[in-house]
Amino acid sequence: MRIGLTGGASTTDKIVRQAQKAEADGFTSLWYASTVAGDPLTALAVAGRETSSIELGTAVLQTYPVHPLLQANRVAAVAEAMGRPGFTLGLGPSHESLVRDVYGMSYDRPGRNTEEYVRIVTALLRGEDVDFQGGEWSTRSEGRMARVAHEVPVLLSAMSPRMLRVAGQYADGTVLWMASAKVVESVISPAIRAAAEKAGRPSPRIVAGLPVAVHDDADEARAAVAATATMYAGMPNYQRVLEVGGASTPADVAIVGTEESVHAQLQNLLAAGATDVWAAIFPVGDDVRGSVQRTRTFLSSITTR
Repeated sequence: MRIGLTGGASTTDKIVRQAQKAEADGFTSLWYASTVAGDPLTALAVAGRETSSIELGTAVLQTYPVHPLLQANRVAAVAEAMGRPGFTLGLGPSHESLVRDVYGMSYDRPGRNTEEYVRIVTALLRGEDVDFQGGEWSTRSEGRMARVAHEVPVLLSAMSPRMLRVAGQYADGTVLWMASAKVVESVISPAIRAAAEKAGRPSPRIVAGLPVAVHDDADEARAAVAATATMYAGMPNYQRVLEVGGASTPADVAIVGTEESVHAQLQNLLAAGATDVWAAIFPVGDDVRGSVQRTRTFLSSITTR
């Protein structure tokens, strides 16, 4: 199975070392939040030069504060600086509380806003000139878009029917957070695959991100998630994902247990339709280093490229 990890560190040098170690340990990808190192793109470009095969992706960059033409040019700069394929652009509209209260922008039509954004960005990254006048975004790109040196797949953070259609119709798939196997099987996979098929596009990727810990006491592990992931339960977007899966808190969907149990849960996630696992390893108990290492060692032993 293709298993990636959460990426991120306080400095570019540490991010490079992290990427090199993850690649050496056989992991297929690292996924970086929009706040890593202030903005993860510079660090990813450097890490890409210092590695040879590991996928480096954003999960996710926010759409609202960056014009799609500027975003596409930033991505082209990363692809050129890396000097190899392997950068994946994960996008998402973020949350109303951030867009409205921090950036001071309207969040009235996130579906339409995101659809127009993804249409523009994906066309630009394919090397097309874009002359688009939309309700939310407008772009006249002729002569203003850099050449994209290597193919850059685009994944969309998607859960609603409209977002899943957009992810299948225009993007290369979706990157998820807190979506259980039940949600992937019943909601995500059928909708996004149908949209891709209707649009004549390849079968989409479904990157499923969940907290993961190998630990003998599953209840203790879930308690550790509950203590550290309370912010997600309070965000409407994540709460909807949890509710669809019959869960009420992030602890309910975390993948925890012994090596055998974790392996079975990961297999269930893939059987439900996920193509990739994004494992957010978290520590359990007093031995933080030992707990993380146990999980990482096990995941490394079962990942395949």
